[in-house]
Amino acid sequence: MRLAPRSLFGRLVAVMLAGLVVAQLVSFYINASERDQLLYRSGGMYVAQRIADLAALLDSMAPGERRKVAAVFDGPPLRIDLDRPPLPADPSLQAGDFRLTAFATMLRRGLGDDMPVAIGRAPGAPVSPPRFGRGPPRNPPLAMMGDAPMRHPMMMGDGAFGPSPDAMNIVAQVRLHDGSLVTFDSSLPQEATSVPLRIALTLLALLIVVIVLSLVAVRWVTVPLRTLASAADKLGRDLDNPPLSEGGPLEVRQAAKAFNTMQQRLSRLIAERTRLFAAMSHDLKTPITRLRLRAELLDDEALQARFTKDLDEMEAMVRETLDYLRDTAAQEPVRPLDVNALLESLQHDYREAGGALEIEGRASAPYLGRPLALRRCLTNVLDNALRYGKRATIVVEDAPAALTVRVRDEGPGMPQDQLERAFEPFFRGEASRSRDTGGTGLGLGIARNIARAHGGELVLRNRREGGLEAALTLPRASPATAPATA
Repeated sequence: MRLAPRSLFGRLVAVMLAGLVVAQLVSFYINASERDQLLYRSGGMYVAQRIADLAALLDSMAPGERRKVAAVFDGPPLRIDLDRPPLPADPSLQAGDFRLTAFATMLRRGLGDDMPVAIGRAPGAPVSPPRFGRGPPRNPPLAMMGDAPMRHPMMMGDGAFGPSPDAMNIVAQVRLHDGSLVTFDSSLPQEATSVPLRIALTLLALLIVVIVLSLVAVRWVTVPLRTLASAADKLGRDLDNPPLSEGGPLEVRQAAKAFNTMQQRLSRLIAERTRLFAAMSHDLKTPITRLRLRAELLDDEALQARFTKDLDEMEAMVRETLDYLRDTAAQEPVRPLDVNALLESLQHDYREAGGALEIEGRASAPYLGRPLALRRCLTNVLDNALRYGKRATIVVEDAPAALTVRVRDEGPGMPQDQLERAFEPFFRGEASRSRDTGGTGLGLGIARNIARAHGGELVLRNRREGGLEAALTLPRASPATAPATA
């Protein structure tokens, strides 16, 4: 879109302004096209003014001429009666009927203070008698004025005039200056006091336009943010992910460029650190090998054994430190793994070595991950459990969202404040400081790195029954949580 603003702020402003302009144009069109009808149907002003005008006309005539004039104007939707007795007080008006009170106010304003008026409500009473039939009235009502005839509230479905269920039939009795009473029967349409449908349509159109454009604007903004969030999540598992596309608004391009630069720097930093420790490992292996050869020349077998054990520990520490820093899990391709077969293989290996290991539960489906890395993760956890707990039990809990493997031992457990520190490099709890137990303090840290590389987590907790539980949670493959392929 070459004409679109370059910045995210400009695009949001353009979208919101476009929405307001469209909404206002729609509102203007509806109001302009329906203005005349809206003014005509709003309230009973026309009916009140017509009654006031006719009352003033009859008041100016002699009693003998009034009947002739009344007969001329007597027709739907307004009936005129000169012989009706005084109207009783209408409880609807006294109770504060809004429609009736509003009409009475308009009529009194048209008549003035010198012509008293009594107003009542005649529900269900026909305003026009059947004698008028289907013919047009002698005085066209307001509903028939204009370019095209409109349906009046008193007009029935077949064209005849009569009471309408949508209208409120009213009776107004005016006392002329000579004391004569003139009674007018008419009706107020339902639209007279209700909110016109056109106003509701206008507001609805405005609301729909603003909502739709707001959704478009929000989506326009959030799509690049979601892409950036997904890339950041994948970066934590694989530094070799393809770089982000540096397109879109100015702010998005700047963020994508900064993210790609950060990814390149991290990748170079990790690669340089790995090469450094690989070189150190290679350089350390040479003197360790020379020391091992010299130890074999010792005549004292006890001293030779101690030297050899120390050298083995040094070599293991170098190897595990390099593995911890190199993150070998990310170098293995992802493929479906039979978790049940992996656990049974581990159980067989540990039992052959004299370890007591049991398995409870089964995985219902293969897991998409890195088999060698997961095997090492479980091996490190099981080594820790069998080294200090003597016996271990693997509990498998499979669910559609995640696969959980719990390793429970029968050891002494750990202090609560050391459960998280156990994953720190070279940390060894009080129970593992003896040289007889071995270990470098990197096994659980490597295991957690492998779990997190799969989008999962590894946590430790003390069991109420005694012993320690290591819970490995691996989310089932999804676009957001699946481990990145190498």
